[in-house]
Amino acid sequence: MKAVGKRWAPLVAVCAAAVLVAGCARFDDSTSSPFTPEPSPQSGADVRPEAPTPDTSAPPPPPGPLGPCDDPDPSVVATCLDTTGGLVVLPDAQSALVAERRTGRILEVRPEQEPREIARVDVDGGSDGGLLDIALSPSFVEDNLLYAYVTTGSDNRVVRIAPGDTPKVVLGGIPKGANGNRGALEFASPHELMVLTGDTGNPAAAADPGSLAGKLLRLRSFDPGGAPAPEVVASGIGNAGGLCVDPGIAVWMTDRTALEDRLQRIPAEGGLPATVWTWQDRPGVGGCVAAEDVVAVSLSAGQAMTALTADPGSGAVTAAPAQLAQDRYGRLEGAAIAPDGHVWASTANKTDGAPTPTDDRVVKMPMPAGGGSAD
Repeated sequence: MKAVGKRWAPLVAVCAAAVLVAGCARFDDSTSSPFTPEPSPQSGADVRPEAPTPDTSAPPPPPGPLGPCDDPDPSVVATCLDTTGGLVVLPDAQSALVAERRTGRILEVRPEQEPREIARVDVDGGSDGGLLDIALSPSFVEDNLLYAYVTTGSDNRVVRIAPGDTPKVVLGGIPKGANGNRGALEFASPHELMVLTGDTGNPAAAADPGSLAGKLLRLRSFDPGGAPAPEVVASGIGNAGGLCVDPGIAVWMTDRTALEDRLQRIPAEGGLPATVWTWQDRPGVGGCVAAEDVVAVSLSAGQAMTALTADPGSGAVTAAPAQLAQDRYGRLEGAAIAPDGHVWASTANKTDGAPTPTDDRVVKMPMPAGGGSAD
């Protein structure tokens, strides 16, 4: 699940774009500039006479006009973003980090505040590539490390972003294509980073054991420059959707194939993935969250959050999914669950949808119940 269970240390801001180069080549550290503390304004209030008791019989003043980025929907957390990739909720349950796919920016968002850029990575945001997903280090509250799945001019790769440093390659050489570059990250445990890679529009590459395309990979070490070859957990992945973990129960993944969209499950104890649900209408499965045998999946073409209930023992899904926020926010892509149980989702309407004046957005909603139907 895209959340951290402990109180988090304050984030520090990245001031300059980080430069990525092809393969595992050396980075030019002269282009970086350090993280700097976020200013904390001091109060300049002076002493004033005691205010008179207000007249509560008078009607309240009318609200002022909405600004161009003001959204009256109370579930909307952030507005006027560029097309989003993945997102993660921070442990205070009141804020999140969201990736802008095409710009390479990582923004901190919270209700009633302007988004704040905390990092930027150079990416190739053409086609469906760019800054595609982000994950917090398992020890984020101590090290403030982020991991990102990005498209560069030559490949797709996983990088680590540290305060005051340029991104470092953890896993490079993932094939890049004209499409099918989507990828996802999730920590299955503090010692296992799961990486879902797209097939780059080439199903043959997804079936090729010598290619990193179209695979679910497991990294047991994720230090730049010293990581061993990844373990292939599953092959034959289409265009990658999302990854999520129900701790101690299963890892879930979604992908989009030419024939159907799929939800697959890998038991926590290991084994081969099993397809537990398919969508013949191909609604565009994206990010997912999982909790207590309920899996919620963002849908882009389907323009909803859908939820499925899995059998606790077998993982089988037998009831039709429930739909939440149908046609309310447009194309949903990223998904993350907060410590308080709310699901946060990000939209991608500016590239493929019908954007509203406040798109793209981050919204939050209650974790839906699986199966049946929902408003």
